[in-house]
Amino acid sequence: SRPSRRFASLRAIVALVLREMATTYGRSPGGYAWALIEPILGTVILTYAFTFLVARPPIGTSFELFFATGMVPFLMWMSVTNKIGTTLMFSKPLLIYPAVTFVDAILARFIINFLTELMVFYIVMAGILMLYDTRSVVDPLLLMEAIALLAATSFAIGTANAYLFLRFNLWHQIWAIITRPMMLISCVMITFDALPLLLKDILWYNPLVHIVGLVRMGFYPSYDGYYISPLYVCGLSLSLTAFGLLFL
Repeated sequence: SRPSRRFASLRAIVALVLREMATTYGRSPGGYAWALIEPILGTVILTYAFTFLVARPPIGTSFELFFATGMVPFLMWMSVTNKIGTTLMFSKPLLIYPAVTFVDAILARFIINFLTELMVFYIVMAGILMLYDTRSVVDPLLLMEAIALLAATSFAIGTANAYLFLRFNLWHQIWAIITRPMMLISCVMITFDALPLLLKDILWYNPLVHIVGLVRMGFYPSYDGYYISPLYVCGLSLSLTAFGLLFL
């Protein structure tokens, strides 16, 4: 009998990661560097555009930092969630091989895209802290907690969408409609405290509201995140992950 391949899943995941890096950016000048350049330039342009509309941030002294603490986590969530959601369609030809499972494909796409977005987060935030007088005090533990919750939520919703995209063709249009106003209802431009009471009761169930609030607590020690519930975000993430894996 043939001996079993050692670390088969790990080898498949690494191969899929290299494949995505090559197929997505391998043919363009600069290669994989564009995976970092595109979101960084997009965030910088949006930040400067909104500085002309809002002179004073709701908290802190730097609008650039306030906007980035909302926009960068939101863009991370959108990018990772959408990439994981289309994983099985992207890697469908490879799933016919017994050595490649759908879990390998999902994990590979999550790893490469989340690490890329995490690097973008670090570069943008470090650049703002060096270039502007933000007067912020960074709490690494809170930021690590926020990043972990962001990773769990992105993976969970992406996994659920990986099933829904394959099972229901109409879900693509429904998901596009759902996510279109997400930037407005995720407290990217405003704080949770500034919302009317009715909206607070509704938007509290948006996990991005908790994640953005936790990121801002990591940069603003005086920010009161009384509404943040990591337990709710973890429970929602575990439930959606179980749903997606079970049906897949």
